[in-house]
This record gives sequence, C-alpha cells and structure tokens, in this order.
Amino acid sequence: MSDPLRIVFMGTPDFAVPSLHALLDCPEQVVGVVCQPDRKQGRGKKLCPPPVKVLAEQAGIPILQPTCICDDAFLNTISALEPDLIVVTAYGRILQSRLLHLPRFGTINVHGSLLPKYRGAAPIQWAIINGETETGVTVMQMDEGVDTGDILLPLKIPITAEDTSGTLFDKLADLGGQALFEAISRIKRGDLPPTPQDDALSCPAPMLNKEMGQLDWSKSAQELHCLIRGLDPWPSAYGFIDKRRFRFFKPHVIPGKVQEKPGTLCRADKKGVLIATGKDYLLIREIQPEGKKRMCVQACICGMKLPIGEQFS
Repeated sequence: MSDPLRIVFMGTPDFAVPSLHALLDCPEQVVGVVCQPDRKQGRGKKLCPPPVKVLAEQAGIPILQPTCICDDAFLNTISALEPDLIVVTAYGRILQSRLLHLPRFGTINVHGSLLPKYRGAAPIQWAIINGETETGVTVMQMDEGVDTGDILLPLKIPITAEDTSGTLFDKLADLGGQALFEAISRIKRGDLPPTPQDDALSCPAPMLNKEMGQLDWSKSAQELHCLIRGLDPWPSAYGFIDKRRFRFFKPHVIPGKVQEKPGTLCRADKKGVLIATGKDYLLIREIQPEGKKRMCVQACICGMKLPIGEQFS
C-alpha cells in the first residue's frame, strides 16, 4: 500500500465542512487547515470562529488563519508542511499561481456547479434563479482563472420545485464531500484524467446583492418563483405596499388567465397570499412583514389585515 498523501485543506464556511469530513475519513493525512480569520457576528459583535476551524480544532489539526496569503511568509509556511495535494472548498480568496502548483499533485477545488456552467461566487443561487432542473458539484484542477481549470469529477443531483438556495446549499455540500473522497482515491491511483472545460458553454455566477430582491411583478409567475427560491435565505425577495416591505418565501405557481394588474394582492387566507403577475398567479405561503419574523401566511393574517386589491410595488 502506498504512503498516505499529505493534504493541506483550505476552506471557511459551512459548505466546506463536509469536504473536510471526507478528508478526515479517507486514509490520507491532513497536515494543515487554512481558513479565514474569526469574524464578529450578531448584535453583540462577538468574535466567532468559522465552521471549518471548529472541526479542525476537534480533529487536532494545525490551523492557519492568515490575513494575507500573497506574501512569501505564507508560501513558506505551506511549503514547510510538504503537501502532496492542496484541497480548496469555499475558502473565499484567490490563490496565487505559485501556491497552486506547489504540491506534486497541484491544487484541486470543490465547486458548487456543473462546470463550465456557473463560474463565480454564487453558483448555487444562480442555478435556481435561472430555472435549472439539475445541478451538482465539480472537482476541478485549479489554475489561475476563476473556476476555469480542468474538470476531474462531476456529480449531478436534481433541483426540485421546492428547493431554495439554502436547501440546495446543504445537499451540494454533502455531495461535495462524496465527490472529493472519490476524486482523491482516483487521483492517487492515477485513473482520473483531466478534461478541459469548453469556454463556449460557460456562464457567470456573480455575487448577489440586496437590490436583486425587489420583485418585478410584470414577469411571469415561474420567473418570480425561481427568483424567490434562489434568493432564500439571502438576500430574499420583497415588495412594498404603502411603503411597508414584505419579504416572500415558499412560492407556488398557480396557472390562470390574469385579469388584475401585475402585483395585485388578490387573496389572503390560510393557504397563502395570491398575487397577480405578468403570466399566471403566484401563491406565497410564507411571508415576513417589515419589523417581524418570517411566518406562515395564516399566522400573519391573524395579526394584521392585508389590503386585498392593493398592488405590491
């Protein structure tokens, strides 16, 4: 049996945790974990460690949290660990070429889409927003571009009509761990040949912003259905009545010829709020009035009267 690979893992948020779990479960040796520095969170601005750091501490693995990864000091620190492979999952920073090529097997990345589709920071959200019916993860060989390296191993899953970016995030995180476990075994055996990406099939997945959440009710119910799910839980989709903001969750398309102006609140009952769109109707089953928590519509209408016939702007 060959010697275990020495692996340096680079990752930060919850999405990266199953990948680190997979490395800990395989016969290879994780010699170091690199994650971003602790951040202040919550109203109390308490300094909190990233999820990957928590797992690494539990496993007794040396942890690095550099503020700068571009200098010689960081490169020398990683070099001293003598890694055979660097694995990256949602680390959150761009890596320099000399770091990528430091290990003998280079650097591989677990990306939350079926590359070359959805290169960028928000691949999971954009897959839902654009109405895709399947997605997956891709283990790729990293190069100097943004998610442009050769494909090593893709794994697919369907996107359901109820999936949000939050639920899909969890599914793909677990799938990423599975893909990584298989990919490393095959890299070590030498039977995972790289496949260059077809740039003509690529599409970007840029970061989201809060302004994306304001709904244009002239669009079809299906388009709004995808957008609301893709922006759940952040930044979330919203509309206004009388300058009061309402955030929308759990949408469902109701086919029908629309007589009302787009954005009109047609009905509010225990099933949800029914809103006219440019094509068909949209039933919203969870809502968050400004200043209140997210709740089912039945709970909302027990506490406040929704103005039937008014339009969401």
